[in-house]
Amino acid sequence: MSKIIDRYIFKEIAVPFIIILFVLTFVLLMGKILQIMDLIVNKGVSVISVIKVILFLMPAFMIFTIPIALLISILIGVGRLSSDNEITALKTSGISLLRMYYPVAIASLITFVFSIIISYFIVPQSNVATKRLLFNIVQQNANIGIKEKVFNDNFKGFLIYADKIPDNKKYMEGIVISDKRIIGEQNTILARKAFLVSDLQSMTVKLTLEDGSIHTVSSDLKNYRKIDFQIYDINLDLSGALSDYDESAKSTQDMTMRELLDKMKKPNLKENRMRELAIEAHKRFSTPLACIFFGIIGLPLGMRSHRSVKSKGFAIGLVVVSIYYVLRTGGEAFAETGYMPVAIGVWGPNLLYAVFGVLLFYVTNKEISLLQKINVYFWNGKRKN
Repeated sequence: MSKIIDRYIFKEIAVPFIIILFVLTFVLLMGKILQIMDLIVNKGVSVISVIKVILFLMPAFMIFTIPIALLISILIGVGRLSSDNEITALKTSGISLLRMYYPVAIASLITFVFSIIISYFIVPQSNVATKRLLFNIVQQNANIGIKEKVFNDNFKGFLIYADKIPDNKKYMEGIVISDKRIIGEQNTILARKAFLVSDLQSMTVKLTLEDGSIHTVSSDLKNYRKIDFQIYDINLDLSGALSDYDESAKSTQDMTMRELLDKMKKPNLKENRMRELAIEAHKRFSTPLACIFFGIIGLPLGMRSHRSVKSKGFAIGLVVVSIYYVLRTGGEAFAETGYMPVAIGVWGPNLLYAVFGVLLFYVTNKEISLLQKINVYFWNGKRKN
């Protein structure tokens, strides 16, 4: 009998969890939809490449959407059972709140394990894969974007004109470049031939010019300088071609846990860099662990709002989650600036929610009405006075 009840409660949580997880992840992807459409329409990127970008972005989004979806699904599922008086029937049958928590605990544990696998293993790999894929897209965009007898401004600080591009597109002829990288100094570069050379390891694209000259005119138009060259390399800034591309070194989000720990062991590491690495290392565990605490809070909170409709359960869940992430963001900011130890800044919100969840669970299990207790306390106080 108990197994049937466990499966029944678990199903009430699992179905809305899947729906909410899909909806929340899709909402986060909507923030990127304009850039994704720009890749397809204006940049000539294939649909398959765009689908790969979306798939690589999914794990980073799911780290946040999984705990949120779990809490809201518990509130909706348990709220539905309470509104139909099924929770009351279970209590009348002698099933305690702690026993009802078993399927919720299993759901919380499954989402915790799933989240920690994503956070620990998948997210760093998907971030690196995303950067490499974006680099390939940028490289392809650079080759496609430069057309003969057309001024191309996809590259920050440069205006490039190619008089002729052969069908194989491996090189360009008759190159004219307006170089605006140096403020107050206008450079015009002429070259007979140019090649686009990419380096996947360093994720850079450079334009190699052959047999040309650099013409420089001062801002007051009084001085002129000419430099001839046989080979001249220009590193292209591709932020204009793809704004999300970042060609910097590996960030903390891109590092595996081993890389984070190895980086923290390096001598003469700056304090702010050490705090940044430590915060990321703690977050790999603290964020998935929020699933456990949300499970503890969700069951009694869902039972207390038993007359709520699904929309209200969704709203309550968003409020609880918003408060949690506000505390998390504030704690990380204080930890990053050194005003608070890293462990307290990252784990503080989890600790607060754990204490709140246990107290709420105890009060609900004992069927204690806090509002009634407060009214009785003040009423007795007035009578004594």
